[in-house]
Amino acid sequence: MRNKILFLLLFLSVAVVAQNPKREFRGAWIQCINGQFQGVGRDRMQQTLSYQLDELQKDGINAIFFQVRAEGDALYASQLEPWSRYLTGQQGLPPNPYWDPLQWMIEQCHARGMELHAWINPYRAKTKGTTALATNHPYLRDPSLFIDYDGLILFDPGRPENRVWICQVACDIASRYDVDGIHIDDYFYPYPVAGVPIPDDASYFQYGQGMDRGDWRRQNVNQFIKQMHESLRQVKPWLKFGVSPFGIYRNQSSDPSGSATNGLQNYDDLYADVLEWVRQGWVDYNIPQLYWEIGNKAADYETMIRWWSANASDRPIFVGQDVNRTVKYADPLNPQVHQMYHKYQLQRSLPGIFGSCQWYAAAVVENPGNYATVLRQQFHSTPALQPIMPWIDYKAPGKPRKTTIIWTEDGPVLCWTAPKAKTEMDVATRYVVYRFMKGERIDLEDPTHILAITSENMLPLQYQGGCNSYTFVVTALDRLQNESKGAKKNVRL
Repeated sequence: MRNKILFLLLFLSVAVVAQNPKREFRGAWIQCINGQFQGVGRDRMQQTLSYQLDELQKDGINAIFFQVRAEGDALYASQLEPWSRYLTGQQGLPPNPYWDPLQWMIEQCHARGMELHAWINPYRAKTKGTTALATNHPYLRDPSLFIDYDGLILFDPGRPENRVWICQVACDIASRYDVDGIHIDDYFYPYPVAGVPIPDDASYFQYGQGMDRGDWRRQNVNQFIKQMHESLRQVKPWLKFGVSPFGIYRNQSSDPSGSATNGLQNYDDLYADVLEWVRQGWVDYNIPQLYWEIGNKAADYETMIRWWSANASDRPIFVGQDVNRTVKYADPLNPQVHQMYHKYQLQRSLPGIFGSCQWYAAAVVENPGNYATVLRQQFHSTPALQPIMPWIDYKAPGKPRKTTIIWTEDGPVLCWTAPKAKTEMDVATRYVVYRFMKGERIDLEDPTHILAITSENMLPLQYQGGCNSYTFVVTALDRLQNESKGAKKNVRL
């Protein structure tokens, strides 16, 4: 009887996740700080990234977070900060042959129907492994604006000048590159080292005004998040700004409303009041890093995802998934399989959660435990549009015009004309093409009917000898993927 119950639970969980949503965030992080690109050269780096993006596209990934600022440096052409050693091997040394990794990645991701979010670390100015700073590194202009902590150099969050600088860097990226978002990670005040106090006495005595030191630090980070959000909105109103905080907000031992966990805390240890940012609308999405396994004694994955779901407020949560840890541990309900099915059942059944982000992209591509295979064959077997963000923009573009079929030597081509747009927010940037058999109900909420999501104004079709009749429906998407009404075209193929 017990085995039958376990089988039924697994069957039900698979049945739930098999109903793929039409809108879902499906992201992956591509990091530089692990040194995977350091000094490898343009051609090899492009080859590696092209392969990863091709595989991720097959896996249904629709957004990439590309790390472009690891330590006050740049994996892009910047007049503000030096070229990263994580690109060329020496900070300040431009790539040779010259190229711009961020611009290249934008083009590659957009060509594959993926969003590209530029991922920056706001406060870190030097990692432990960096032995020399470029002459134009911000630290060398005014070391008094920085703090040293356990081998790191950090922009002091208590200095207003640093908030201005980091926002200037982010806005420079947003203004010069066609990125879909700016993304920051989990490093705010430094992860604590036992017995090592944060050396911010100078800024606290200048700006603290007698506040509790912890409250003052949280206020500093709050001001930065608010300033970043407002600055980016002024540059590009459609740009998304989001954060991927450490997975624990507060333990119940510190706050009865916290999670039943026992670990490092955003609020108390990193001085990151993530829930306040969500309540105030200063972030557009929240990706808590829920890297633990189901059953972890300090931070059980199921406990954590349920807690974040209950505290989502008015901003979508995308779950940060650890690929390798997910496949390493067996499902407590069925030890014959790993935890991927169980985690996706939770992700898709809880309110406030609208997708996930994979840590990390290369791990997905390596396909441990058939993780990528299961994504492409089951969980991501149908395309997905991005979740809507009506607080940024809720107005749909006009529907495509002049939908027609052009017969060419290579076969039929479905063509259409872009809708008219009064503002940049109304411009159609992509199109969704649906296909229905003759007599089939037109249901644009069913992703199994999505034939393509494309930035082109045409789509070649496969001629089938005139044996089948179809209805094609074409809709337009704006930058936030608000979807227009559909333009229909009947054709016999």
